[in-house]
Amino acid sequence: MTDDPLYRREILRLAADATGAGRLPEPNATGTAHNPACGDRVTVDVTLAAGRITALGHTSQACVLTQASAALLAGAAPGLTGTELAALADGVHVFLKGAPAPAGYGVFDGVVSHAGRHVCVLLPFQAALTALKAAEEGAERPQGQTAS
Repeated sequence: MTDDPLYRREILRLAADATGAGRLPEPNATGTAHNPACGDRVTVDVTLAAGRITALGHTSQACVLTQASAALLAGAAPGLTGTELAALADGVHVFLKGAPAPAGYGVFDGVVSHAGRHVCVLLPFQAALTALKAAEEGAERPQGQTAS
C-alpha cells in the first residue's frame, strides 16, 4: 500500500467498497457536479420521505478522493434533512481548512494540506445539494406545472 496521505488505505477501501454506487431506480431528484480543472464529474440521486433523505446513489467519473467521498456520503446521508446535509458539507469544508473532522471524514486529513484537492472531497456534496434543491423546487411547483 501507499504511504501517500492523499491515497491512504482507508481512502482506497472507501472508494473500492463504493457504498451507494449506481443510480437509484426512482429518485426524487438528481444533481451533478463537475470540476473543470481535472474533469471529475459526480451525479447523485436522492430519494426523500417526510423531508429526509432515504437513499443516496451516485455515479462518478472521478479520482479516488471523489469516489471515496461519495461512498462516505452515501452511507452518512440517509436520515438527514437538507439542512443537516448542508451542515455536514459545511463541516467538511471547514475541516479541510483545519477544523476538527466531522464523524468519518478524518480519513481525508491528508487532503487538508492540498488545497487544490479540497474540491475532490466536496464534489459529491455539491451534487447532493443540487439534487436536494431540485427536489425542493419540484415540490414548490403546482402539480402539472413544469420548470421553465
